[in-house]
Amino acid sequence: MKTIRRLIYVEALKAVAFVTLGFLSLFFFFDFVDELQSVGKPESMAYGPMQALVYVALLIPSHLYELLPITVLIGCIFVMARLAQSSEYTILRTSGLGPWRALRTLLLLGLGFVFLTFAVGDYIAPLSGRTGQLLKSRYQAPYTLVGNTGAWLKEKRDNVSYAVNVLSISRDGTLQNTRIFEFDANGYVSKQLVAKSARIFDGHWTLADVEKQDYETRSADKARIVTTEIPQMDWNTSLTAEMVSVALLRPDRMSTIDLFDYIRHLDANGQTAQRYEIEFWRKVFYPLSCLVMVVLALPFAYLHFRQAGITTYVFGGVMIGISFFLLNNVFGYLGNLSNWSPWLTAAAPGMIYSVMSLTAFSWLVLRR
Repeated sequence: MKTIRRLIYVEALKAVAFVTLGFLSLFFFFDFVDELQSVGKPESMAYGPMQALVYVALLIPSHLYELLPITVLIGCIFVMARLAQSSEYTILRTSGLGPWRALRTLLLLGLGFVFLTFAVGDYIAPLSGRTGQLLKSRYQAPYTLVGNTGAWLKEKRDNVSYAVNVLSISRDGTLQNTRIFEFDANGYVSKQLVAKSARIFDGHWTLADVEKQDYETRSADKARIVTTEIPQMDWNTSLTAEMVSVALLRPDRMSTIDLFDYIRHLDANGQTAQRYEIEFWRKVFYPLSCLVMVVLALPFAYLHFRQAGITTYVFGGVMIGISFFLLNNVFGYLGNLSNWSPWLTAAAPGMIYSVMSLTAFSWLVLRR
């Protein structure tokens, strides 16, 4: 059985690696062609073809995370169909490779792909995506604007709440034109901090060129605003750089732990977290889809065909993989619009394809 497992694992790994390389090359070409429109613009003369190549290369881990379940399915279908076509799988069956043993063998292979997908999506892709975004902003505009009014964040500590507005972010990650509004227990504005720039550190922000405005409104007759100029000051906060990057950059590039912390932050401040909860549970369930894909590929080994080509079955695997990818995205949008349960929205595509794979396995393998 060790020889049989080694044969299946080596063939499957080679096929998955070949399919993955083909898809990544295709995405790399499309991304580079799309990025060429940003090369040589007057506001970003330093952003040339070499910088565009590096930026597109940093997007590869994100594509790898999205494509791994699909490439696992296509690669395993190709191996199973080829073994069936050459009658090698029939010989393996007579050597003791029964349906349940074959299922356990493929599940063990799929478990390895689960850990690989999780590692890429939770550690490598967020780091490379953040690095690529900062690299691109370094060579393009001197700062990145976030809409017309900037990005807004909220925080609550004891009976005091804060609303933070960040208009833009510079090339080195410094926040520009930052405003912090402080509200008292009754919901009235008690203080405003306007800083030309801010740097984020653990547990506090360092504000530079600060204009502090204290609203003294306890007495209606003597209400006034006291303005103070401060060269530099520290503002204690639990808002981290990852939380700010959600508002400034793409939220789907965050790791699972960062998403969980941001969801807790939104819940603590009474803000809706539906979108981020769906993304969190997708991060949890998406790597497990590799297990579904290897089970879905197993029935192809029990198809009896000699003259029919493998191309038809591989094309069917491509269509199944694309349909899973589309269904996964559609359920995310529908769950967010219809306010479905986040974990059910994220798990539904995998559950549907699990039923399909087990049905195919029961009908084609056990009954036939």
